[in-house]
Amino acid sequence: MAGRIPQSFIDDLVAATDIVEVIGHYVPLKRAGKEYKACCPFHDEKTPSFTVVPDKQFYHCFGCGAHGTAVGFLMEYANLEFVEAVEELARRTGREVPREISGDSGPRDDLGPVFDALDRANAYYRRQLRRHPQASRAVEYLKGRGLSGKTAAEFQLGFAPPGWDGILRELGAHEPARATLVRAGLLVAGDSGRPYDRFRDRITFPIHDTKGRVTGFGARIIDRGEPKYLNSPETPVFRKGRELYGLWRARRAGRSPKRLLVVEGYMDVVALAQSGIDYAVATLGTAATEAHVQHLFRAVADIVFCFDGDEAGRRAAWRAAENTLPTLKAGRQAWFLFLPEGEDPDSLVRAEGREAFENRIGGAIPLSRFLFDHLTIGVDLSTPEGRARLVESSRPLFDRVPPGPYRRQLSMRLAELSGDASTIAPDRAPTRRLVHPTRHQTSETPVRRAIRMLLHEPSLAAHAGAVAAVRGSDIAGADLLADLVETLHARPDLTTGVLLERFREHQWSRWLEVLAHSEPQISDPEGLREEFVGCLRLVRERVGRHQAQRRLDELKKRHPSELSDEERRELTDLAARRSRNRKSAPRPDD
Repeated sequence: MAGRIPQSFIDDLVAATDIVEVIGHYVPLKRAGKEYKACCPFHDEKTPSFTVVPDKQFYHCFGCGAHGTAVGFLMEYANLEFVEAVEELARRTGREVPREISGDSGPRDDLGPVFDALDRANAYYRRQLRRHPQASRAVEYLKGRGLSGKTAAEFQLGFAPPGWDGILRELGAHEPARATLVRAGLLVAGDSGRPYDRFRDRITFPIHDTKGRVTGFGARIIDRGEPKYLNSPETPVFRKGRELYGLWRARRAGRSPKRLLVVEGYMDVVALAQSGIDYAVATLGTAATEAHVQHLFRAVADIVFCFDGDEAGRRAAWRAAENTLPTLKAGRQAWFLFLPEGEDPDSLVRAEGREAFENRIGGAIPLSRFLFDHLTIGVDLSTPEGRARLVESSRPLFDRVPPGPYRRQLSMRLAELSGDASTIAPDRAPTRRLVHPTRHQTSETPVRRAIRMLLHEPSLAAHAGAVAAVRGSDIAGADLLADLVETLHARPDLTTGVLLERFREHQWSRWLEVLAHSEPQISDPEGLREEFVGCLRLVRERVGRHQAQRRLDELKKRHPSELSDEERRELTDLAARRSRNRKSAPRPDD
């Protein structure tokens, strides 16, 4: 694998892709005017609400809120990673995926040697488990945990021998090889300049990516000592906050599990698999992140989180719940299973067997119940104060849930508990009618209106002028607006779909997608242009007022004797300007 895929290639690829053909390969689409419709593939429905807009190159479901580009569809529906989705679109269009040259020196960032080093290290550790004189300690430990040799071989368990230079001597004969081993996280660059083995006297658990390649290792100490588990560090191919141990095995060879059980430890995954529960995965000693959950939902529609029943387990479960909320589109479900205190999946499945443990899984509580059970701890719902506290603590969580049926169901339950019907959310994000900012007031800010119009009609960027001055202000979304305008100044040919794909990793990408499917109500091109230019004017005016206020505050903090004549005149002028602004009517962006 070489370096990053150039952004320009992704832009051109998305622009050249027939999104109707791509989605139509999986979903039966029917033409409806300029658009195509179908029953949504992401949730059950009888009346089609799934729409594909070919000229803008994105899809949207008005029922569950699913939306995205051709790349996003392949990621969500076909369970592909981003790079795999790009490669699939390239294959469809007969293109070869290029890679950027990394660094100033010019060589490609070729990760092939890193993957090769990890694969060879895995083979080395496996050999040591069979042959090393001290491997009997590791073998006895695994037998004591109830694991068979067949299971150990299936999970490719290994043994990192004691000593500081096992991998170093085996794979690091030359300096370039040692540098690659350091890069792969197998060696630690010592202060003395001589590297040494990262994993020593430990049982190794190889971690695979979705293609089955080893990307890193988890390693458990055999005797007493700390840390009990040691993971590979962050490397070019290993990201602890995204990796899931056991996911590749659960999905390999075309297997499609109906659900995935998320546990906390490597040994839990291995023990459950040996007992016949072969759909367990584990985070790598960290709380389940949003990236983890997105990864899981690309594989299955149902996730069951399994935690210890103690206080630490409850805290970890709450973090997992918070990170699951932004991913809950219709059709997806998350459940929580709490084990008896002092038990873990490994010990419990060995004690009670597969059937009893799966009965526990079947009795897991849904996320919604766990959510409200947690939010109502210590809250007296018989009092107005308690009900108000519940509403206030719930709002920031519910705001993270994508608009759609699930969010509405949560808000309806909140209304039942609080007695406040105003908490009920609509099924989808509301569409506001856009009006001319110079004539009317609106609850939608000029920045938001400008971005919505720009996504609807990217050619408007030609009328924006320079926008660098709005950067760095405290106006929400102003930097994003400037990014969009400057992107379109450089590439005026970009369509809505290409823009959304380009901003996929942006912190407000989900917000952009929501705005993209809610079109402005102004259909007249000239009126749309005037509206857009008017919004930008209001943004610049507000930036100017804020800059003037900051300068005024700065001058007022200084003693009058410290000001020059010019600064005193500036202070007087700024104070008079602020007074005029206060006397004028409220502006729609204030």
